[in-house]
Parts: sequence; structure tokens; C-alpha cells
Amino acid sequence: MTTRSCPCGLPTSYDECCGRFHSGAAAAPTAEALMRSRYSAFVKGDPAYLLRTWHPRTRPARLDLDPGMRWTGLEIVATTDGSAFHTTGTVTFRASYRGGSLHERSRFERVDGAWVYVDGEFLD
Repeated sequence: MTTRSCPCGLPTSYDECCGRFHSGAAAAPTAEALMRSRYSAFVKGDPAYLLRTWHPRTRPARLDLDPGMRWTGLEIVATTDGSAFHTTGTVTFRASYRGGSLHERSRFERVDGAWVYVDGEFLD
């Protein structure tokens, strides 16, 4: 097991954090956990996980990641709902990359009990 910290920014190893979601060993229990795991999937270059955790009604047919993109950090700004007691939730975040950052409010829903990404709104 690797002891490298998780790209999502939580103080635990990748294997104990987002890696278990990427491998399919566990499902993200909250919208925020799914958001963090999706960020980590961008960092790791895992389009299969991103597509698997995208809502069927908004999922693209394919996803081509830019191999030159270097993600450098994730900040969760706010969350609304998205816990085990909800069916929807939002996560507002700032994802930094070499040369800039992305500020988005993402919407999540449960499909067959699992959290999935629906869509997002870019913010200033």
C-alpha cells in the first residue's frame, strides 16, 4: 500500500481515500466525497471513473483528458445537502492547475443509491 497523500487534499493516503472509489472497492458516501474522488481522477488521468460517476442523462459518450494538464490543488468552498440523508447536493469548489484555476458549483444526484455528477456552473 502506498503512503502518498491523496490528490483531493484530505490528510490520508490515496489508497485509503479516493483510490478505493476509483478501484470500485467502495462508493463515495457523500456528494463531497464524490467531488473529491472525481478531482483525483482528473489528477490521475482516469476517464473511465469520471464517466462511470457521471449521470447517465448528462454523460458524454467519451472523455478525452489533456495529458499536459497539471492539477495542483482542490479547495472545497461550500456544500449544500449531499449527505447520506439526501438525494441531491451541490459542491462549490476551486480546482487549481498550473497557470490558473477553475471555480465551479457542481450538482450531484443519487442514481440507484450511488452519487453521480450531473453538471456544473462555472463561477467567477
